[in-house]
Amino acid sequence: QVQLVESGGGLVQAGGSLRLSCVASGLTFSGYVMGWFRRAPGKERELVARISRIGDTTYYGDSVKGRFTISRDNAKNTVYLQMNSLKAEDTAVYYCAAGPSRVEYTYWGQGTQVTVSS
Repeated sequence: QVQLVESGGGLVQAGGSLRLSCVASGLTFSGYVMGWFRRAPGKERELVARISRIGDTTYYGDSVKGRFTISRDNAKNTVYLQMNSLKAEDTAVYYCAAGPSRVEYTYWGQGTQVTVSS
């Protein structure tokens, strides 16, 4: 059974930082592209960042470029999202996802809430 478990969300003031983690089990972690998505109230789900299987290629959404960093540790089956210079508009539920390609995600975590107060 595949599980993706996110942690690290919480309440932070604007300008602050958070680091999200997602631990995967039940799959060959290094065989999957990993992504972080978010969904804010009243908005569609948005791809925040993704990372290739071995971590040599990353992609960031325009709204987070220069502020967020995605990384992974295949030995620990974990993907991270370092979020700096947080803004109120970053408030959302953040989900990690695993997929066979950068455009297809098969497995999803339950999400972790990030709230940025202005």
